[in-house]
Amino acid sequence: MSPRTATTTAAVHPLLADRWSPRSFDAAHTLGDEELVSLLEAARWAPSAYNAQPWRFLVGRRGDTTFLRILDALVPFNQAWAHASSLLVAAVAQENVEDGVPQPGPSYDTGLATAQLVLQAHALGLHAHQMSGFDADALRASLGVPEGFRPLSVVAVGALAPAELLPPKLRERETAVRERRPVAETFFAHTWGTPLPVRP
Repeated sequence: MSPRTATTTAAVHPLLADRWSPRSFDAAHTLGDEELVSLLEAARWAPSAYNAQPWRFLVGRRGDTTFLRILDALVPFNQAWAHASSLLVAAVAQENVEDGVPQPGPSYDTGLATAQLVLQAHALGLHAHQMSGFDADALRASLGVPEGFRPLSVVAVGALAPAELLPPKLRERETAVRERRPVAETFFAHTWGTPLPVRP
């Protein structure tokens, strides 16, 4: 167990318990083609309603034009650390099918695909951090995202670097105790707010 392993009420797979979202990335690390394709394949094989696969991903490696455009769309707080990641991936959902009819749950399905990419990163010994702090309109304009598609999140992927490399405020977040809402306040049965009658 690493110091960042989640303290769970029941055993879960180490891939889930050990996954966390750092902000300190190794700015010297580069992502090889084999690793990159592995991440993309993990996302590609996610489940979706009617197998519609409403997700699209804008993928930039550090230093290339796509990376820089995605980085520019991030809020300053996220730019302050995400610039050191090896990869920035913008997850985009197709909201309507070709005839204009709304897709069934495109955000949900795109979230599943993104989660699979994140878990595959961890399986490869990398780390990933998902962000909602970005300017969707700026991203849409700079990377030519067409109408009917909505940018949902940006994921930074890379190799972990020491927390000490971060500014003090970010360092505090990096080393803070990992927490989640208790099971009894999250999972209900019978009626809303009634805890599920299970014991770990």
